[in-house]
Amino acid sequence: MPGNRVGHGRHAQPCGLSVIDWGASAWSVIAMLRIAIFVTLLLAALVYALRKGGGPEKAVAAILIAMAIADQALHLFVPVEFLTVDTGHLMIDLTAAISTLAVALTAYRFWPMIAAVLQCLPLLAHTTRAIDITLHPVAYLTMQVAASWLLPPLLVAATWQHRRRLASIGSDRSWLGSSPPSTRIEATP
Repeated sequence: MPGNRVGHGRHAQPCGLSVIDWGASAWSVIAMLRIAIFVTLLLAALVYALRKGGGPEKAVAAILIAMAIADQALHLFVPVEFLTVDTGHLMIDLTAAISTLAVALTAYRFWPMIAAVLQCLPLLAHTTRAIDITLHPVAYLTMQVAASWLLPPLLVAATWQHRRRLASIGSDRSWLGSSPPSTRIEATP
């Protein structure tokens, strides 16, 4: 009997797991890998935005950090469940949507509007769950988290654009109420 396989033939599974058990284990590994990839992308985007971004980029990065901390704190006290409206995540998503909308309405950039829309999409998931209690939990979960995958690349692209404007113009106005960018004055000999 070589290895850890139990049973005979092509239906044997590793470590004595049945077909169903092995499948569930594989899905949890895939889920963990997906989370690790997302966290890695998010951390890279946050570091880049906080180090190189302007005011709006740093503000959205701070909102995303606050969301991540609130999410981890929530999971310390409340188990994950998608069978009913997830009020903890509803509060986190509502706060993030309002905060991002505030940034979008005051920033001298267009991209925060896209970020605000992406932050509002999970609210549709909560509304859908409240209206249709028969919504499958996986669909509810997917509706909650799918839009968040677009936020790290959006934040990286926005920060890169900010750096590009700084390099070409010399300044980049961050907020609507701030003064316009000053012009470059050449020193006379």
